[in-house]
Parts: sequence; structure tokens; C-alpha cells
Amino acid sequence: MAPSKGRHRISRRTKIATGALALAIATGTIVVITTTGGDPDASAAIADKSFFVDITKVQPNVPQVRNQRNASLGTFTVNCGKNENGHFNADNFIAQPGIKMGAEHLHDYVGNLSANADSNNKSLAKSGTTCKNGDKSAYFWPVVRINSANKDAQKNGTRASEGNWQRYQEDQQAAAVEKREPRVDCKDVASELPEELPDDANQVVEQELDNIDKQKEEAEQKLEKAKNVDQEVVNPLTEKRKQSLDKISQAVNKNGQQPKDFGQLAPCGIKQQNKGGVNNNGDQNNEVNTEGKQEHQHKKGNQDPNLAIGINDGTIQRPVKAELTFRGNPSAKIKAMPKFLRILTGDAKVSTNGPKNARKVWTCSGFQDKVLLDKYPICPQGSQVMRVHDFPSCWDGKNVDSTNHRDHILHRQENGQCARGLVPLPQLRISLTYDIPRDVQQKGLYSVDSFTQEKNNPASDHNDFANVMSERIMFRLVNCINKNKNCKE
Repeated sequence: MAPSKGRHRISRRTKIATGALALAIATGTIVVITTTGGDPDASAAIADKSFFVDITKVQPNVPQVRNQRNASLGTFTVNCGKNENGHFNADNFIAQPGIKMGAEHLHDYVGNLSANADSNNKSLAKSGTTCKNGDKSAYFWPVVRINSANKDAQKNGTRASEGNWQRYQEDQQAAAVEKREPRVDCKDVASELPEELPDDANQVVEQELDNIDKQKEEAEQKLEKAKNVDQEVVNPLTEKRKQSLDKISQAVNKNGQQPKDFGQLAPCGIKQQNKGGVNNNGDQNNEVNTEGKQEHQHKKGNQDPNLAIGINDGTIQRPVKAELTFRGNPSAKIKAMPKFLRILTGDAKVSTNGPKNARKVWTCSGFQDKVLLDKYPICPQGSQVMRVHDFPSCWDGKNVDSTNHRDHILHRQENGQCARGLVPLPQLRISLTYDIPRDVQQKGLYSVDSFTQEKNNPASDHNDFANVMSERIMFRLVNCINKNKNCKE
């Protein structure tokens, strides 16, 4: 399946960006960094040399979790590319909504094409995506850089283009407008389905979830021109959902299953700036800024090829492999994620907040039984630098967000189980692999972007996710994992 194009606005920009990228590759300009001579080692990366360690000298430290009888052992991998279209910005619409360049470090994006400081549920849902199966979720993490004075920075480096900045500014302006506009608000269906369905129900349920997705999209389009919202949008949508939900009920409640009334999910409403609608699920916390209000500029201006910001400079290293895999739970079947769920992992301000939320992520390919928290790995010949981010997956069962963007969903306990009262969801694992020359590793010339006070500390690494999957894709994901299959889309 081709990547989703979203609106004409997104489709046109994607073509421009792709054309610019192709031209850059053809002319050899995308990775060419001009230096002024001198010793490249004389200008070291900001990260302190003490942050680097030989991975072969680290003892295995990844605990092995024992699977229980009711484990969900499948995987669901989404192919969203490696940010080939150059979607970078220093925003974070989850932790710093509305603050342009407030992160003080650059983020690398895949999935949702329009994610920026002003992104909201409506703008995210209307966007296009880089994901092959149409998943519009936003996946983003801080970039890794190599000292730009080092010739090895050129190998997988990338640079900015004027088209990227224009696209970013247009997306942000559009999202700011859409934030003020009303949107259709309906109850989630996929997250209310049983963990396991009769085999003969799957086709009907998936088809009706697809219909429900399309019904909402059509209602959003009508909303823009509707004069009587209830008569033209809300009532017809509710009636169509009732028909689809009746078919789902009939399919799910076959074979003596405990009857479940899905009709209560039919009513929809209109929400505007987190007011109104039918959901009371923490959506208002989408507007809570937990990092403090601040705005920054790239220190060399918009045309800086390295998109330097704050203390972060050097040539951006695009991953040679970016794997987005959803996994099950070792002791239970999983439930579907609710749409627009926000999840953070790691802590970008670990020196200020302490180690509670910091996560071990740094390792080398072939050495994933050794994961580092506060050190960058030096890998042996033939092995590549990796970052492996495991997201929280134990949900409070109600909220898509919380005031600190963490309390609504927690990490699993050491035994792999969710704490009592929490609902097991698919666990997202983002594995990023980088082709960083070994001498660059040995000289301490690579680092992750960070806030100024973190001084490129590897312990400040983090990752962000907002679920914008359709109901149909989420159903396939959960069904695959709970049936212990390994699926790729």
C-alpha cells in the first residue's frame, strides 16, 4: 500500500520534499559537508569522553522474563521508513504543546507528516503519513549527530533544505487554525472489543471498523460547511455507527459469548479546544506544557544545514534502520490502544528530575543483552550503534493523557506484568540502528541532542509516540499479537 497522502496540502508538499531530496541525492549535496581544514579531532563533540564505554566490557544486564500461560507473544511491525522526506523540528507537541522550538534539541520524525508544536487531534488525523499501511501515528526521537568537522560525519549525514522549513511553517499555521476549529468526537470502539474474538467474527469486525473510520472522516468533512450541526453531522453519524455496531455485536456475541452492548458507543458529539464532545478521557491534558514555556531559534538561522539549536551542532545521522514493533505482554492478552493516546519514554531532563523516568536504551547490534543508561557504546568491528526504546504499556483504562503525560500509562513491573488495576496494551519498541564509524565512536565524536543542562548526556535520551491509527489498523494489530503471530505492514 502506498503511503497515505492525507489532504491535497500534504500531498503537494510531500511531492516537493521528495523531489528536493531526489535532486539533492542526484547532485551529491545531501551529505556533503565542507570543512575548513585542520585537525578534525581538535573540535570534539560536546558529550564528555567519560560518557563512552566499550560494550564488550559490559556484563549482560537484560533480565529474561518468563512467559505465562495466557501470554500474548505476537508482534506487529509497521514500516514507516527512516525519515527520508526530512521531517525535523525542535518541537514537542506532547510535552510542550504550542511552543515553537521549545525542546532545545532536534527531533527526527516518522509516520505523521505534519507533527509540530501546534499539532492536535484534528490536525494529526487529517495529515498524511510515511507509514506503508496508512498508520498516521507520530513517532519521534532526538537526532544523533557526529561532529561536523569530522570527515566521517558525511557518511549518513543529512542537511536541511528551504523546502523543509517552508513545509514546517505551513503545517504549524494550519494546525494552529485547526486547534480552534470544532471536530467530531466519538467513543473508541477497538479498545472496547474483547481480547479474543471467534475466528469467524474477525472479517465482519474489521470491515465494520473500517466503515466506522470512514463515517467519521465523512462527518469531519461535512462539519466544515454544516449550518445545523446536529441534523447534518451528529445525528446521521450516530445512526450509521449504530448500524455498524449492531453488526459487530452480532459477530462478537456468537457461540454463547457473554453478550456485550456496543450500542452505547454510537453517540458522537462536537468538541472544540477540549470542550464538549462525548469523551472525558484526559484529552484536556493534550494542552499541558510540562517543560516550561520557552521558545528558541536555530543558532545559525533557518538555512543552517545542520539545524543546530542550543548546544547541539554537528551532522545529523539518519538511522540506517528504524524498526517500529508492537509487542504483547508475557502474562496476559492485550487490549487496543485508544486513539490519540500520548506516550513518553525516558526523560529529557534527567539531571533536573532525577533518574526515576530515565531508561536504558544504548547498545550495539549483536549485543542487545547489554543495554546502557548513561554511556554511549563503543561497538566492535562489524557491530553498529543502537538505541532501543521500550514504551510504557500499562494503561489506567480511561485517559489518553495526564497532566505530567506519564501517570495515565506506566511501564511494566520487573516480572513483565502490569500492576494491579492497570490494563495491558501493546508495548511499542522503537529500535534505531546507526552506521557510525568505529573511530568516531572511539574518539567520542557522536552524541544525542539534548537540553542545554544535560550536556548531551546519553541518560537524557527519550522517545515520543501519539497513536493516530485507524480503528481498523489497531484491531489488526491486537488480533495479530493476541494470536501469537508475527505480522508486518
